[in-house]
Amino acid sequence: MSQEHLHEHQQHEHLVETKLASREIYKGRVVKLEECDVRLPNNRTSIREVVRHPGAVAVLAESADGELLLVRQYRFAPAEVLLELPAGKLEEGEDSKVCAYRELQEETGYDAKDMQPVFQFYTSPGFADERIDLFYATELTAGDTHLDDDEFVDVEAYGRDELAEKLQNGSIRDAKTLIGVMWWLQQSAPTGRG
Repeated sequence: MSQEHLHEHQQHEHLVETKLASREIYKGRVVKLEECDVRLPNNRTSIREVVRHPGAVAVLAESADGELLLVRQYRFAPAEVLLELPAGKLEEGEDSKVCAYRELQEETGYDAKDMQPVFQFYTSPGFADERIDLFYATELTAGDTHLDDDEFVDVEAYGRDELAEKLQNGSIRDAKTLIGVMWWLQQSAPTGRG
């Protein structure tokens, strides 16, 4: 926890719930589900169901001509083909920047000379601890993709106007991609342009 987050946490201590006990209900390849007994700020107790996730990265990869690389893939849970930022799960103990370089290369075939952290966010803090570290990659060089055996994607590139329109018409429905693209569009002087 950063000093800033620690200070904010201390300022709002009166809102904090305390874990009394927890039980693992399910453990899968990607997530596990815990049932936690908690003490509420009013001293009562309650139960929280929490999805535990190792965390992930997402990459805003901007080409030299100012386009953002996205991947289009089928997602089984919502049963839709979605347009997304290149992204992936952290391996146990893996540094998020190392993961960002790896996922960008695996999914798009591109390597980045520069990979800068943008910010971190929780995907669904009401019931999950999954945190995504968002990165901005520039100085890209093309190569070959190395997709997982169960991964099938199309790599697509879009300029600012195209992505602004996709935001307006609801074509982008993935949360990490919405967050990342909105940040990218706010930047007044993109550094990745040649």
